[in-house]
Amino acid sequence: MCVVNLLLTMDLDDERVAKRRKTMLEDDRGVGQQTTTEMETLPHEIIVDILSRLPITSLVQFKFVCKGWRALAQDPLLADMQLSWKAPTTNPCLILHCDFPIRNQLYFVDLSVHNHDKDKVKRLYVPFQTSMPEFDVVGTCNGLLCLSDSLYNDALYVYNPFTMDFMELPKSRQYSDQEVVFGFGFHPKTKQYKVVKIVYYRNTSSSSYSRARRVVYPQSDVQVFTLGTSAWRSLGKVAYQLIRRPSEALVNGRLHWVSRPRRYYPARRLMSFDLEDEQFREVPKPDCGGLNRCNFHLCVLRGFLAAAVYGNYGKLEIWVMKDYNVKESWIKEFSIGAYMPKCLKQNLVRDRPLKIWKNPSNGKVVRLLCLLDNGEILLEYKNRVLVSYDPKKGKFTDLVFQGIPHWFQTVVHAGSFNWINTPS
Repeated sequence: MCVVNLLLTMDLDDERVAKRRKTMLEDDRGVGQQTTTEMETLPHEIIVDILSRLPITSLVQFKFVCKGWRALAQDPLLADMQLSWKAPTTNPCLILHCDFPIRNQLYFVDLSVHNHDKDKVKRLYVPFQTSMPEFDVVGTCNGLLCLSDSLYNDALYVYNPFTMDFMELPKSRQYSDQEVVFGFGFHPKTKQYKVVKIVYYRNTSSSSYSRARRVVYPQSDVQVFTLGTSAWRSLGKVAYQLIRRPSEALVNGRLHWVSRPRRYYPARRLMSFDLEDEQFREVPKPDCGGLNRCNFHLCVLRGFLAAAVYGNYGKLEIWVMKDYNVKESWIKEFSIGAYMPKCLKQNLVRDRPLKIWKNPSNGKVVRLLCLLDNGEILLEYKNRVLVSYDPKKGKFTDLVFQGIPHWFQTVVHAGSFNWINTPS
């Protein structure tokens, strides 16, 4: 128990940690070496088990204390145990993607910590930002982020924001006039991470300039890259036109999207892509009616596939599929009334970033993020405010974080030291 208390006290301000780290490294016989020696008296498995239960922010500071503790933090067993402790009921780490004014930035706030740092937003370092200043977040999985070049769609990186390990993926086939839909995920059976790139394109030689509201891309090419390999693979065409936004839900090793309505098939479909056999399949929708219109988005709530359906006047219904791929298991678990955070009651048009911000929520007021360990629902309003909702009391609480950017897109992230061993 004393070891746990010792580790928990390390969650200090960055400046204090830096000074302490310098002192320990300069004094070979100081407190740092004594602490390392005391820890080494415990079995290695117990030490790693203790570390795996700490917030990611504590672990980041932990590994800079001395060489011995840094070696412990780099133990692959620690990353595996971290992920095993990331239960669906554990409060997550939030990544805030800021795309305004122009240069992209990533910030984070760790909701799992229980000290003064839980209300602080800190900026993340993106080591490849000079080569890709504008990016979109393709997805997050087991502590890893996948980022794509939002200007040219020809660069992709997989990156751990807390270890700063990253890899640039090989270039895939490009088309002169194309529209791209991405997905990133992991399958628990194959133990493989894959990036899925669905390209819709048209032959510019046979197409003239169109003044239509939406350009139609009749041809498609599904490309898959398995991390640890050296090249993309083409799976051929896909029969569905998917909404142009990254996969919003990874459940049971399957990525999920919603299809666009077509002329002879106006109803939207819920489509999955199995990362094991690499096949598209249709998933039954809830009988809520709203999924036939563009007023919903997908999410993962405590490991279950969920759909947030927008109603009139800002109301929100949350449907959850309790038994995957079973239509009858869809239930309406929450109904959230209309709400507007205090800071948004002012004039939103005055400082709105127009089309600079690539907002995938299609102008909706609220976006469902996740469930917190206290049973409350975490919501994002207008890319500007985080709000928790207590379904038992029907109460909204505006969350205040020091240093939060003015505009942002929230990504629910499981912070860990996980990385992928790839052949050199």
